[in-house]
Amino acid sequence: MNASTDAGSAQPVLSAPPSAPPRAASQWLTWIGVLPFFLFALLFLILPTLFLIVGAFQDAQGHFTLDNFVQLLQPSVLEAYWISFKVSAASALGGAVLGSLLAWAAVQGKLPGWIRPTLMTFSGVASNFAGVPLAFAFICTLGRVGLVTVLLKKYTGLNLYSTGFSILSFAGLTITYLYFQIPLMVLIITPALDGLKREWREACDCLGGTAFQYWRYVALPVLWPSVLGATLLLFANSFGAVATAYALTGSSLNIVTILLYAQIRGDVLHNPNLGYALALGMILVTGISNGGYIWLRARAERGRR
Repeated sequence: MNASTDAGSAQPVLSAPPSAPPRAASQWLTWIGVLPFFLFALLFLILPTLFLIVGAFQDAQGHFTLDNFVQLLQPSVLEAYWISFKVSAASALGGAVLGSLLAWAAVQGKLPGWIRPTLMTFSGVASNFAGVPLAFAFICTLGRVGLVTVLLKKYTGLNLYSTGFSILSFAGLTITYLYFQIPLMVLIITPALDGLKREWREACDCLGGTAFQYWRYVALPVLWPSVLGATLLLFANSFGAVATAYALTGSSLNIVTILLYAQIRGDVLHNPNLGYALALGMILVTGISNGGYIWLRARAERGRR
């Protein structure tokens, strides 16, 4: 009786839960996870930028000088910056307008369900298609003997090059840039369009508002920071492009990226320190554009909340 009572009254022995790893060790594991990112940023962003800054204030012998920045005021250099600014602004504005309309049609339009995922997949690929392959594709399409040029002349009698158009000109480079600017705008602005709540449109309809009034007083005030910020990002994206422009136009179009390449790698205009000053100016322009994009994006997120 006592044995059975003792057995029934015996309580199971519970093992202690495993001790959690020390907090310091957990933090170290977290930092190890992001270490490759910081290493990549140090090697390919921070150190090259510091190298450019130091080189921009040196001459060929390594002595301190401000002559490199004085040479930036030369008419040819100022013209290169101005042409780059015009190409970047034109492609950014065109990409912003066309990309926003395309994204709106896919998100808000009553299109078949397969349109949106197909568009997003294509945009993800096309926004990264640049450089020599893109230049070659447009030469084969809009060059003097390109497919579109030949078809227009054969079936409509229109000779593009008799109108003054050239794929090697300002207009040709802008059209080429639009190929990756429009898809990039689609990728950026689609989440902002998704953030427009259906209840806002329904409330406007219940109050007797029209579609124009909805977009004028509700949707556009919410979307404009995202649209403007994305436009600045497109501007910075095209301002720093070099491979596409060099492969397409060579030295026929004097933009700042091609002039920079000629100063650093060329045989005739070889002045690396002037190239560093040119690069530093480009960093300032793209930095201001990216800073504006980050500020506007934060404002857009606060507005949606």
